[in-house]
Amino acid sequence: MSRLESAYSAQPLIRLLGQIMVGAAEGEYVSAGPSKQGCTLAVLALQAGQLVSVDSLIDRVWDDDPPRAARASLHSYIARLRKLLEQDTAGGGSPLLRRSGGYVLAVEPERVDIHLMRALARQGRKASEEHDHQGARRLYRRAVELWRGEALCSVGGDWAARTRAGLYQERLGLLAELHEAELHAGRHEGILAELAKLVADHPLDERLVAQYLLALYRCGRPADALTHYERTREQLAEELGTDPSPRLRELHRQILNSAPELSAPDMPGAAVVSALVPRQLPAPPPLFTGRTRERARLDRGLAERADRVVIATVGGPGGIGKTWLVLRWAHDHLADFPDGQLYADLLGFDPSKEPLPHEAVLQSFLAALGVEPGSIPADPQSQMGLYRSLTAGRRLLIVLDNAHNAAQVLPLIPGSPECGVLVTSRNQLVGVTMQHGADHLALDVLDEHECRQLLTDRLGRHRTAAEPEAVSELISHCAGLPLALGLVTAHGTLHPDSPLALLAEDLREAPSRLDTLEGDGLDGGLRAAFASSYLALSPGAAETFALLGLAPGPDISQPAIARLTALPTPRVRAVLQELTRAHLLRQDPPGRYRMHDLLRLYAAEQAHRTDRRDERSTVLRRLVDFYLHTAHSAERVLHPHRMQIDFPEPSLASRPLALADPAEALSWLEAEHAVLLATQRLASEEGWDEVVWRIAWVLDTFHRRNGHLHSQLAAWRKGLDAARRLGDPVAETLARRNLGIACIRSGCHVEALDHLHQALSLTKRSADVAQTAHTHLVLAYAWERRENDQQALEHADRALTLFKSLDTPVWEAQAHNQVCLYSARLGQYEEARVHGETSLALFRRHQERDGEADALGTLGRLALQSGQHALALTRFEQALVLLRDMGHAYGEAESLEWLGQAHAALGELNEARRCWREALSQYLAQHRAQDAQRAQRRLTSSQQ
Repeated sequence: MSRLESAYSAQPLIRLLGQIMVGAAEGEYVSAGPSKQGCTLAVLALQAGQLVSVDSLIDRVWDDDPPRAARASLHSYIARLRKLLEQDTAGGGSPLLRRSGGYVLAVEPERVDIHLMRALARQGRKASEEHDHQGARRLYRRAVELWRGEALCSVGGDWAARTRAGLYQERLGLLAELHEAELHAGRHEGILAELAKLVADHPLDERLVAQYLLALYRCGRPADALTHYERTREQLAEELGTDPSPRLRELHRQILNSAPELSAPDMPGAAVVSALVPRQLPAPPPLFTGRTRERARLDRGLAERADRVVIATVGGPGGIGKTWLVLRWAHDHLADFPDGQLYADLLGFDPSKEPLPHEAVLQSFLAALGVEPGSIPADPQSQMGLYRSLTAGRRLLIVLDNAHNAAQVLPLIPGSPECGVLVTSRNQLVGVTMQHGADHLALDVLDEHECRQLLTDRLGRHRTAAEPEAVSELISHCAGLPLALGLVTAHGTLHPDSPLALLAEDLREAPSRLDTLEGDGLDGGLRAAFASSYLALSPGAAETFALLGLAPGPDISQPAIARLTALPTPRVRAVLQELTRAHLLRQDPPGRYRMHDLLRLYAAEQAHRTDRRDERSTVLRRLVDFYLHTAHSAERVLHPHRMQIDFPEPSLASRPLALADPAEALSWLEAEHAVLLATQRLASEEGWDEVVWRIAWVLDTFHRRNGHLHSQLAAWRKGLDAARRLGDPVAETLARRNLGIACIRSGCHVEALDHLHQALSLTKRSADVAQTAHTHLVLAYAWERRENDQQALEHADRALTLFKSLDTPVWEAQAHNQVCLYSARLGQYEEARVHGETSLALFRRHQERDGEADALGTLGRLALQSGQHALALTRFEQALVLLRDMGHAYGEAESLEWLGQAHAALGELNEARRCWREALSQYLAQHRAQDAQRAQRRLTSSQQ
């Protein structure tokens, strides 16, 4: 007895094919409980051994309309089900387990009657293929006997109804296979009554009709068989407008002629009439790696089939591995489609050939299904009708590879819910989704683990383990694209004695990377894969695609694309839709578009193919100016009282965005931060030095408030180099002063003082009082960080005197604030208080919230030092509210640490620790190592 038959004899733990029941002691079964509790068990059991998320459970139990208490109700159902399932385990614990994000029913699938039924059916098909018809009928019969009534009985809701309908169709298919095996075994008399009832319920199911006619004939009732054939022919013509299928017509002819091959199997030459079983799939891909989530999603689509054809469209750019995924999955599920597999390459993106017309594919499919060429109707509609008739009731898998559009695919979709259809395309086949509810699976690149596994599988574990750094570099250069990784492994296989480091070195230079991935006479390189999609674009989309290859940064917004292309907004939208449908661009997140790194190289090649350097420079400068001036607008909104610098007017073509308020400005800068840094690099490469230092300027407030210390430092290093190349003393002064601030915050104190003293010399040489005052303020900050409060106070006093002479109240307030801080640290509390309150009043009068928060923090420290702990707590809390409202992460971290000190001074150690933990987390996120160590020391000390 096989393992499955043993499982059948032992009876499953969970029954879904009828009333939902759970096995109890001594072979007894108990109800799974109320309808929704039973539905919960059904969902988990149908995916036995797999994680089912809480959201999925709620969606299926309540059909996308859950009550507010759905989660609480679900937890209650789970608790009751756990107790029910414990009855079977004899104290071994419940197999219903909680996992991150959901639940798992940790039982072997064969302990659920549906899975056991399917497994028995698969074994039955295998026995049939091996001509073990007695074994096949026994296995099929046991699979059928697991049905005890209507599946998921008494469970309501749309999900249950769809699942029930799908299982009903599955049962019909199983019965047809059982009867086929019974006929092979010569048991026509035993199944005649059962077939008569089935045919009465399903009069147009031609497979059942054929089995019934054959059973009638073998039971000595040929006249009844002929009469029923005529009745079926009339019903087909009246209800569907079609004739019987070729198979049924052939059986009719054989009955009329009393053909000897219709005799029962115990007579010489006997055989059962059956349709041709096509096996058209190409060979499966060797050493397939990864795509676990995607294969699981295709599995779910198959498991959840209801009363419609299971269709999945797999999309993505060339080289992403669509065909390999589909072929691997198809070969893994041959048993689920015992009636055959049809395959066609639709040539949707072959640059040397036209896409294959669906009429040609249809004719080849009809031939594969056993239709003689002379019997194929000339009319396309009749061909489609014949195709649907031949596939009706059969469990076929149809694979349509490289579809150009939905029009190629729609006529090839059968009507039978037993069939499955897999379509690959570089375009989004919206029409297939609209008309048939196809599940669209957009393939992304492989993650690093999958890439590493792929290289290991194909090059060998010893070889990859010997050169881990080279493997990491190869993965980085291929950017997760399966075709690129495949070409790399092909190179490695063709040159087994060559170090992988040499191949990594060849890929290191971006401009020549595509050449390396094209070499050694390998066909189907990256350029060929990309070109087939590029050449299918409209002229406007092709031009935009090429220009996007030049754009700086990892992604780009729609307004930026409009400036890059100089196209009106409606046209930009249309072009982006075309590029997105072709999977040459991906929208992630909404409103932002990104391109795969290797696709970007190919796009840049297209932009450089024609000798239009001046035009390319104009296009890029237009985009760069858009970024620079919009960032300047954002900076002015975030810090309206900051010192003004000379800024040229933007051109009409580069018109910046109008950012209305600080929240919008901050949001734009966060989205564009990486792009703006890349824009600065591009400007440096192009020699646009005035842009380079101004980008450092417009990003400085954002960098400072958000704790982007490394970015601030790198931006100002580039800014200083550019200012010196320009020979502009004002720009150099600004660059040195701001680079000094970045150095102070990064702990580079010696370098900071050097830059600041040079900046001070430049301002004195030019007699620029304002710049001198600002530089003294920063020098005060530098000496503060070196804990030389006396030097800090001297520079702050000088700055205050100069700002008073300039009538700049906001900067005067900042100088008062710093004098307050250093006076307090030197024990001059009363003098500090006067300066601090003056600073706060000035900041509030001029609505400078950044300065107000700074002043509140300084006054909080003064109160803490002078023993006014409750006042200190109030000041720090007020500062924290302002900083959080502005999104000032850098200041927020410091304010949290000071707030913790105020709590500690008041004896509120739990609150103090909470503040220090939060400050520590933010310091670490901002890579502020010294600050993080200090916060950690405070935490450790408070716990001793």
